[in-house]
Amino acid sequence: MSERPSLLTYVLEPAQVPRGLPLVAGLTGFADSGSAVTAFTDYIVDTMDSEVIAVFDADELLDYRARRPIIYFDQDHLTGFEPPMLAFHLVRDEINKPFILLTGYEPDFRWEAFSTEVLNFIERFDVSSTTWVHSIPMPVPHTRPIGTTVSGNRADLIEQYSVWRPHTQVPANAMHLVEYRLQEIDHEVVGFVLLVPHYLADSEFPAAALTALESISSSTGLIFPTDRLREEGREFISKIDEQVQTNEELSKLVTTLEQRYDSYMKDNALRSPLTDLEGELPTADEIAAELEEFLAYRRGTEEPGDMR
Repeated sequence: MSERPSLLTYVLEPAQVPRGLPLVAGLTGFADSGSAVTAFTDYIVDTMDSEVIAVFDADELLDYRARRPIIYFDQDHLTGFEPPMLAFHLVRDEINKPFILLTGYEPDFRWEAFSTEVLNFIERFDVSSTTWVHSIPMPVPHTRPIGTTVSGNRADLIEQYSVWRPHTQVPANAMHLVEYRLQEIDHEVVGFVLLVPHYLADSEFPAAALTALESISSSTGLIFPTDRLREEGREFISKIDEQVQTNEELSKLVTTLEQRYDSYMKDNALRSPLTDLEGELPTADEIAAELEEFLAYRRGTEEPGDMR
């Protein structure tokens, strides 16, 4: 019996893809609370230079009847069709550092084959690490920082950022399987689950996308422009606060969630990565000095094959 063809079609020549880059992943279609995955992946593609490396075969992976693609109807004729896309992208962050982004729909079918393709891609291009993000609804207040549950084999990130570490069974998604397979081969992998307020799960919550980007930065060292998201986040929170103030039932809910959150965090306080051992924030001059030192280090370690 002949082998089934590859699920991947390359758009770029493989020789054009730099080796040794970090991989960032976020797939939509499952528990995308606060639209965190949709927002952070769209934000990366929309605000940064990127090009498609390879595209997965949607006819093999997607149930079109469950997630129907969009077609445009103009009065009496069809004008355009938007096929769903799951693809690897080559992207550059704010300081021109290249990385790979895997984004698009979560496969409905052939998870093992999909995982094998991702692992083969990682091996082929000597991917240095894999970081992925998804989000779930939790009974937490919007007035507190968005917490994360961290999985994988990065003990430093788990210790520093994982505020909820349950012993439980959860519905898996395709990236869970990829993470599991990567752990089996000792590839550096970390998954961030954002814990989004359940009453905002169906909204587009900018703070969730911002937390996703910050989580990725903590894992990879990549730097993202976040001013727009921060401004959108402030406006969104302001509107939510107005609703809370005028709705007694919602106000009681938020107050109760705040009390539970604060009580829980007393025993699970995590030191901010921005503070020193005494809990003090660095000065602006200290931050600038560290950034200059980092950029000087990057310039000194750039290799000829690095993407510019």
